[in-house]
Amino acid sequence: MSNTISKGDFVKISYTARLEDGTIIDSTDENVAREAGLSDRLRYGDLVVVVGDRHVLEGLDDALEGKEVGFKGEVEVEPEKAFGEYDPEKKEIITITKFKEKPEIGQRIQVGDRWGTVERIIGRRVVVDFNHPYAGKKIVFDLEIKEKIEDPIEKVKSLFLLYTTKDVEAEINNGTVIVEVPRGSSFDQYFMIGKFSAIDGIFRHMEDIDEIQLVEKYPRPEKMAEEMVKAEEQEEDTKETDKEEEEKKEEKEDT
Repeated sequence: MSNTISKGDFVKISYTARLEDGTIIDSTDENVAREAGLSDRLRYGDLVVVVGDRHVLEGLDDALEGKEVGFKGEVEVEPEKAFGEYDPEKKEIITITKFKEKPEIGQRIQVGDRWGTVERIIGRRVVVDFNHPYAGKKIVFDLEIKEKIEDPIEKVKSLFLLYTTKDVEAEINNGTVIVEVPRGSSFDQYFMIGKFSAIDGIFRHMEDIDEIQLVEKYPRPEKMAEEMVKAEEQEEDTKETDKEEEEKKEEKEDT
């Protein structure tokens, strides 16, 4: 197996993105994100992406090709392959009566299906900048490529996690992918939309798959209660283990 990354490969990465002045704008590391005052990411931790599918910014996606598993370093992404060049024509003046609440300078607001930033308020007129907040800016990534995912089941799980933010169980049997989705997913709008992208991704990247089945399992209530108790106990055990490891780490640092 080659360690060189190619288009179509499933790769596990982690990164922190910052502006040229050092301002952190995104990170897969929860501690880094929290310290930077960020809270937009739905979940933290290593990210599995399919190279070429634009799961990350175009410039970062392109930069993955040709690199080796184990790469650690900076990747600079120019504006045109990040959030676009800044366009002064994307500013509009909107009457203040169009807003339900009085806007404030710097506030992110939605106007129709567009998002913009309040730049100025002049009397009863509001100047809204519809450029992305990072338009025209170079983005610098501190990137680590951790591994290439080869296992077909892990690929299925990764695609569902990418598009639905849900962890799923999966198996493959004679060309059929059987995905056990979390209970209640049929009522989750985000999941209902994202599952079609996940399904499309499976068919595009896994040529030996002929059919995909999505299954919701509902055990008897008493069995479900037992599962919940076990899950809570496992979570407590994990927290205790993490706490012990953190204490050991602090002891080593003190010595």
